[in-house]
Amino acid sequence: MATAAALRREGRRLLLSPTVPKPSPAAVSAAIARSTGISQPAMAPLGARTVSTQVVRNRMKSVKNIQKITKAVKMVAASKLRAVQIRTENSRGLWQPFTALLGDAPSVDVKKNVIVAITSDKGLCGGINTTSVKVSKALHKLTSGQENESKYVILGEKGKVQLVRDSKESIEMTISELQKNPINYTQIAMLADDILKIVEYDALRVIFNRFHSVVSFKPTVATILSPEVAEKESEAGGKVSDLASYEIEGGETKSEILQNLAEFQFSCVLYNGALENACSELGARMSAMDSSSRNAGDMLDRLTLTYNRTRQASITTELTEIISGASALEGK
Repeated sequence: MATAAALRREGRRLLLSPTVPKPSPAAVSAAIARSTGISQPAMAPLGARTVSTQVVRNRMKSVKNIQKITKAVKMVAASKLRAVQIRTENSRGLWQPFTALLGDAPSVDVKKNVIVAITSDKGLCGGINTTSVKVSKALHKLTSGQENESKYVILGEKGKVQLVRDSKESIEMTISELQKNPINYTQIAMLADDILKIVEYDALRVIFNRFHSVVSFKPTVATILSPEVAEKESEAGGKVSDLASYEIEGGETKSEILQNLAEFQFSCVLYNGALENACSELGARMSAMDSSSRNAGDMLDRLTLTYNRTRQASITTELTEIISGASALEGK
């Protein structure tokens, strides 16, 4: 309203003084600024019609750059997936004999539980880390109580960031940059040995995402019992009762054999879990980046339509003003 009033006053002054030369657009802008109290830099220049189209063009450029990044990340993940998938399938044969021999006892009730959560160090892979953290929290809640205690051993920066918020006191050990180099059994065996030296446990529960396909992975919990608990279960005819059917040869006792089996089982399960989770991470990243690229393409189409409509409206307005001016001159 103030701008319109200023324009009317400026036009009335020009009509009353015909000898005054026609003011320039800059002079009109200055007069409007004096009347409205708005500084000149804050006002758009008179006759400017490309402000909205320029904003849309900048937005389109940003979306195109994001789309290039998501496509590149997808291609990198796809190039790594096949090699990791082959190693993952080969590693499944390491820990399966232990399951056949010792069994898997996820429901066993023990006093000291250690939850080993395997997550990733990088993001842009959908909700794969959130799934592992939710399962870890649920298992921690089930295994904790007045007589029982439960601790975390976290592999991966993303799991650490989420669990440290509300379970900082329960975190016993954190490990990051596990996938900085290609995962190998020697590296995982040394890591497993370090974990066993630090934590005291009756049951180790390893949580990871088992790879099924590029778009499918399943949260999995593998349980490794301590030698004492395993022997007690074996004597009671529980989950590890099949061990009693084997004849032990040599000078080693049953306790020593169980100790060696438990350590080797943990390293094998941890190795397979790290590979399974890495494979699931790459598949989830491919799926997430493909979805992001499609969304960027849809947004780019909508922005292109908006840009064309805005530009067409600007051209139509300019043509209307030119025709109206020509008609006014012809009328004189």
